[in-house]
Amino acid sequence: MVGINELTVNFGERYLFNKISFIINDSDRIGLVGKNGAGKSTLLKIIAGEEDSNGGNISFPAGYRVGYLPQDMDFVHGKTVMAEAKSVFKEVNEINDSIDEINHQLATREDYESDGYMELLNNLNDYNERLQLLGGFNVEANIEVILKGLGFLDRDFERLTDEFSGGWRMRIELAKILLSNADVLLLDEPTNHLDIESIQWLEDFLKVYNGGVVLVSHDKAFLDSVTNRTIEISLGKIYDYKTYYSKYLDQRQERRDQQLAAYNNQQKQIQDTEKFIERFRSKASKAVQVQSRIKQLNRLDRIEIEEEDNTSMQFSFQPAPRSGKVAVEAHDVGKAFGDNRVFSGVDFFIER
Repeated sequence: MVGINELTVNFGERYLFNKISFIINDSDRIGLVGKNGAGKSTLLKIIAGEEDSNGGNISFPAGYRVGYLPQDMDFVHGKTVMAEAKSVFKEVNEINDSIDEINHQLATREDYESDGYMELLNNLNDYNERLQLLGGFNVEANIEVILKGLGFLDRDFERLTDEFSGGWRMRIELAKILLSNADVLLLDEPTNHLDIESIQWLEDFLKVYNGGVVLVSHDKAFLDSVTNRTIEISLGKIYDYKTYYSKYLDQRQERRDQQLAAYNNQQKQIQDTEKFIERFRSKASKAVQVQSRIKQLNRLDRIEIEEEDNTSMQFSFQPAPRSGKVAVEAHDVGKAFGDNRVFSGVDFFIER
């Protein structure tokens, strides 16, 4: 469980977050939503420890592990896809190195009855038990399942990561995050570089993941499929809905409609009360009633309409300068694919 406690981030007088608080439970699949610039990616970075806040804190249980996939990152060079995926399992790799060293010593020593030899055997047994506990004997099988789920083929496993495009290298980083078995996954636009099959596989994976998930995505279908809770960031505040994205949109509109109706009703009551006070203020026979209405207004818990983020971008494009009479002029143009010549000796021009 992660506790976000009165988190504040401000730039001068502008608040990105103003004392926001919520809890991430192990069973939560949270969709983090809000307009561009509302602070979704910044919030993930702060929870992941990549950025600092101006106030408040994030609390974690002892030994809690966070897996964070940003939108942009630096990639490691010179490793195969399989080796890069294996790099997640640091303790498993260290244990395997120690086992290899012990096996080498056992193969070269002949002092079978010595204390040193027996100590090596005991250490080997301890390492194997630890490896079993960590699932170290299934590492490669687990890696293959996740890499294939994200679209990699068997022949890709021994290729260098340098051979892949940026989108495919982001898939490798996503695979590493999923393999880390973190207590909470923070995923910033995880579907950006995935095809339909890989998105479907990721949806199924996250639904049954043994930990919390917080994700930012513009893919509404993905949010609907994966999330069971939606947190909206707007004007420095958060609004927490215990439902998936499409249902959140409906509940959000219902809440605003109810809030507006209650506000309008209260405003009418206030206006009627103020008219009564103004009308009978100077009449002695109504003095008790007037004072009662004044006290009533002073005690009134006034409803406030939540501000809505209606900011939008504005663009202005100047008219393009007019071209000359001839826009394109071509002389002796040809095209061939190897020995297959498609055309040659073409002359033409295109007028504006």
